[in-house]
Amino acid sequence: MQPVKDLFSEGAEQYAQFRPSYPLELYEFLYAHLDHFGLAWDVGTGPGQVACALSTRFEQVIATDISAPQIANAERRPNIRYIVCRAEQTPFPDASFDLITAGQAAHWFDPVPFYKEARRTAKPGAVIAVWGYDLLEIGPHVDELITAYHRDVLGQYWDYERRYVDDRYADFPFPFEDIPCPGFTMRMNWTLTQLEGYLNTWSALRNYRRQTGRDPLPALIAHIAEHWPAGEVHEVRFPVFVRVGRVA
Repeated sequence: MQPVKDLFSEGAEQYAQFRPSYPLELYEFLYAHLDHFGLAWDVGTGPGQVACALSTRFEQVIATDISAPQIANAERRPNIRYIVCRAEQTPFPDASFDLITAGQAAHWFDPVPFYKEARRTAKPGAVIAVWGYDLLEIGPHVDELITAYHRDVLGQYWDYERRYVDDRYADFPFPFEDIPCPGFTMRMNWTLTQLEGYLNTWSALRNYRRQTGRDPLPALIAHIAEHWPAGEVHEVRFPVFVRVGRVA
């Protein structure tokens, strides 16, 4: 099993505040393939966005993460149980879950033991879904600046696993028969301050700061501000890609 890689304990409060939420249509698509809504497992839950969404439909949700600070900042609900543990090694009984989800997280797991654990803990016929999202879209000028920053400034500071996101999970291990799934889009209405808060959560930025002692984000924000007056609200779009399967 691969060593634990915890990239998100640092800045957990910002992560909870600024990470976008997934669209209702994504959850409705998953629910349409389920007959039972007893127990769901959200893996790599971070601050609990997915767990909270699932809690509105499931009797109980168990949400796990390797990061205690992320769990500490997660939103509490009466029917959500948060646990700090690895995705690949859990304390759950066999055949427990009707649904297993991992939003913008599965690429950090060791896939072989994770899927073995998913099969062990899933009920027969349970649904498993892993998803992520592309680089945000705002408008031509801002998109060009952010794309160059992502590729040219932070490019070498992204961890290896980021390539799975860039490829939209096309080559990510998924040993289940795919259920055809449409694409979805997260839509947020943000000020430039909120955009800066989100960009500040990028793991490559933290790597850059640690390794160079410099911070490239203020220069990017200054360039974006030329196209985005202070206080103005813009729609920010995140295309979402999903792999969905059924556990035999």
